[in-house]
Amino acid sequence: MPKFEDWEVEKIKAPDFLAAAEELEPGYQVARLRMLRGLTQAQLAKMVGTRQPSIARLENGSSTPSLSFLAKIAEALGAKIEFKLIPDTK
Repeated sequence: MPKFEDWEVEKIKAPDFLAAAEELEPGYQVARLRMLRGLTQAQLAKMVGTRQPSIARLENGSSTPSLSFLAKIAEALGAKIEFKLIPDTK
Protein backbone atom coordinates (compact mmCIF):
# COMPACT_ATOMS: atom_id res chain seq x y z
CA MET A 1 0.00 0.00 0.00
CA PRO A 2 1.47 3.40 -0.95
CA LYS A 3 2.20 6.01 1.70
CA PHE A 4 -0.38 8.77 1.94
CA GLU A 5 2.21 11.43 1.09
CA ASP A 6 3.11 9.65 -2.16
CA TRP A 7 -0.55 9.21 -3.08
CA GLU A 8 -1.27 12.87 -2.37
CA VAL A 9 1.69 14.12 -4.44
CA GLU A 10 0.40 12.16 -7.42
CA LYS A 11 -3.26 13.16 -6.97
CA ILE A 12 -2.55 16.87 -6.45
CA LYS A 13 -1.24 17.03 -10.03
CA ALA A 14 -4.75 16.38 -11.38
CA PRO A 15 -6.72 19.65 -11.73
CA ASP A 16 -10.06 17.98 -11.00
CA PHE A 17 -8.70 16.47 -7.76
CA LEU A 18 -7.28 19.81 -6.65
CA ALA A 19 -10.57 21.59 -7.34
CA ALA A 20 -12.52 18.94 -5.40
CA ALA A 21 -10.09 19.14 -2.48
CA GLU A 22 -10.46 22.92 -2.31
CA GLU A 23 -14.26 22.61 -2.30
CA LEU A 24 -14.15 20.17 0.61
CA GLU A 25 -12.09 22.38 2.90
CA PRO A 26 -11.76 21.85 5.84
CA GLY A 27 -12.86 18.25 5.41
CA TYR A 28 -9.93 17.47 3.12
CA GLN A 29 -7.46 18.83 5.66
CA VAL A 30 -9.03 16.81 8.47
CA ALA A 31 -8.87 13.61 6.39
CA ARG A 32 -5.31 14.38 5.35
CA LEU A 33 -4.08 14.95 8.90
CA ARG A 34 -6.04 11.99 10.22
CA MET A 35 -4.42 9.67 7.70
CA LEU A 36 -0.97 11.14 8.28
CA ARG A 37 -1.45 10.41 11.99
CA GLY A 38 -2.46 6.84 11.14
CA LEU A 39 -5.95 7.17 12.60
CA THR A 40 -9.25 5.77 11.42
CA GLN A 41 -12.37 7.90 11.43
CA ALA A 42 -13.63 5.88 14.40
CA GLN A 43 -10.43 6.47 16.37
CA LEU A 44 -10.54 10.22 15.72
CA ALA A 45 -14.22 10.33 16.65
CA LYS A 46 -13.47 8.66 19.98
CA MET A 47 -10.68 11.17 20.68
CA VAL A 48 -13.03 14.06 19.89
CA GLY A 49 -16.00 12.64 21.80
CA THR A 50 -18.27 12.11 18.81
CA ARG A 51 -19.26 9.26 16.52
CA GLN A 52 -17.61 8.11 13.30
CA PRO A 53 -20.44 9.32 11.01
CA SER A 54 -19.79 12.91 12.19
CA ILE A 55 -16.17 12.64 11.05
CA ALA A 56 -17.24 11.05 7.75
CA ARG A 57 -19.74 13.86 7.05
CA LEU A 58 -17.08 16.48 7.76
CA GLU A 59 -14.52 14.77 5.54
CA ASN A 60 -16.87 14.27 2.60
CA GLY A 61 -18.18 17.83 2.77
CA SER A 62 -21.80 16.94 3.47
CA SER A 63 -21.89 18.96 6.70
CA THR A 64 -20.56 22.32 7.77
CA PRO A 65 -18.69 21.99 11.06
CA SER A 66 -18.90 24.47 13.89
CA LEU A 67 -15.74 26.24 14.96
CA SER A 68 -15.90 24.48 18.34
CA PHE A 69 -16.08 21.07 16.62
CA LEU A 70 -13.10 21.96 14.43
CA ALA A 71 -11.20 23.10 17.53
CA LYS A 72 -11.74 19.68 19.16
CA ILE A 73 -10.57 17.93 16.00
CA ALA A 74 -7.53 20.19 15.70
CA GLU A 75 -6.57 19.46 19.29
CA ALA A 76 -6.95 15.71 18.77
CA LEU A 77 -4.81 15.87 15.62
CA GLY A 78 -2.14 18.11 17.15
CA ALA A 79 -2.99 20.88 14.71
CA LYS A 80 -4.09 24.50 14.77
CA ILE A 81 -6.88 26.31 12.98
CA GLU A 82 -6.19 29.24 10.67
CA PHE A 83 -9.14 31.44 9.80
CA LYS A 84 -9.23 34.38 7.43
CA LEU A 85 -11.87 36.55 5.83
CA ILE A 86 -11.33 37.26 2.17
CA PRO A 87 -13.16 40.09 0.37
CA ASP A 88 -15.77 38.99 -2.15
CA THR A 89 -14.68 40.04 -5.64
CA LYS A 90 -18.22 40.11 -7.06
